[in-house]
Amino acid sequence: MTVPGALKLRRVIGLSHATALVVGTIIGASIFVQPSEITGQVPSILGMLLVWLISGGLTLIGALVCAELAATFTRTGGVYVYLKETYGPALGFLWGWAMFWTMHTGIIAAIAVIFARYAAYFIPLGDWGIKALAAAAILLLSAVNYMGVKHGSRLQALFTLGKLLAIALIIVLGFVLGARLPEHFVTPETVDAGVTLSDFLTALVAGLFAFGGWHMVTYSAEETINPRVTIPRALLFGTLIVTLCYVAMNVVYVYVLPLDVVASSTRVAADAADTLIGYGGGAVMSAIVMFSTFGALSGIVLAGPRVYYSMAEDGLLFRWVGGIHPKFCTPHRAIVIQAVWASMLVASGTYRALFTRVIYTEWIFFGLMAIGLFMLRRRGRVSGKDWAWGYPVLPGLFVVASFAIVANQLVANTAESVVGLSFVLVGLPVYYFWARKGYGRYRHT
Repeated sequence: MTVPGALKLRRVIGLSHATALVVGTIIGASIFVQPSEITGQVPSILGMLLVWLISGGLTLIGALVCAELAATFTRTGGVYVYLKETYGPALGFLWGWAMFWTMHTGIIAAIAVIFARYAAYFIPLGDWGIKALAAAAILLLSAVNYMGVKHGSRLQALFTLGKLLAIALIIVLGFVLGARLPEHFVTPETVDAGVTLSDFLTALVAGLFAFGGWHMVTYSAEETINPRVTIPRALLFGTLIVTLCYVAMNVVYVYVLPLDVVASSTRVAADAADTLIGYGGGAVMSAIVMFSTFGALSGIVLAGPRVYYSMAEDGLLFRWVGGIHPKFCTPHRAIVIQAVWASMLVASGTYRALFTRVIYTEWIFFGLMAIGLFMLRRRGRVSGKDWAWGYPVLPGLFVVASFAIVANQLVANTAESVVGLSFVLVGLPVYYFWARKGYGRYRHT
């Protein structure tokens, strides 16, 4: 319930900025390093490209499921709101719990450290220097978003445009300069092209993680102009743009480099640049990765506090966390606590252990979110617009894929996965303690 005359979030995010948020949040550092992990599991050109296409297709299905829910529930908070409205506040709380302590702040810390490590290519930085620069990037972007979502979304749009132009330049130069190389698209005999189902699933998981972040545009619904239309369109357009970029970039990699080099490289984009323009290509690529990761960090920093704000509005966090700044109309306290905790994770160096153990659990929530669409349709609670194409087959496929990712992670790395899942489930007794102490209002949308 909104009190008349109370401070409100400002609706300033249009379609172009929302689409930039989708694209800019997804495209970080993964496309510059992740192809090696995928090609190592699926050592054939067609197999590798198939993984990227399927990953993009599954992401698109998930995005369209999210789009239909976004058109139905236009409150700030995105996935948190969808889970809470479908299953009740306990599951919504678990999502927010995992987000704040590990999933969201962990990825902020991880991307900030990647940005700082690539900066160390140009500036000598020790371990503490990298941590200091990473924390400074988090605090700077948090300050920009503190002063208004318009500033944050404009900065995000600027960086997204820049990285798209850089990717387009890499693709064009790859084919133009790469044409002088002797062989292209050749799978060497030394590479075993035999792929098991487990190998393919492992590669698919890596591909899907490279598409991570597509849902974050839903977090800022109350700051989006006409969110019932803008957010679904942004999810559709943004996911298609990213898929096109990812497939094209991987085609360039295997056009310029032998497949075994792509599979073994720890810096495939830099290796491709060195091959094309000689010594110094790595420096150019390092600058591009810095630019790309900073842009992705901007969008992720913007998105998270809107969930904590919405939870506070529902009484699932301290009420003061949901405060709106009287001048800037931003959830300023939520922005501050996110910045402080993410910076602490960077300083402690614990973010990697926390994040890698917990991030796969995100797909449990995605699977439940898609199941929730089936439940909401039966209840007649969805909007009139059918955004979830291919219903019920494609959303059902997304549910299967989500839980297959979880099962694959549990089998492949049981001990670490159980620790991560246990951390998420610890949120349940915290929720019930909180509820018993006086859970505030439960606001239906």
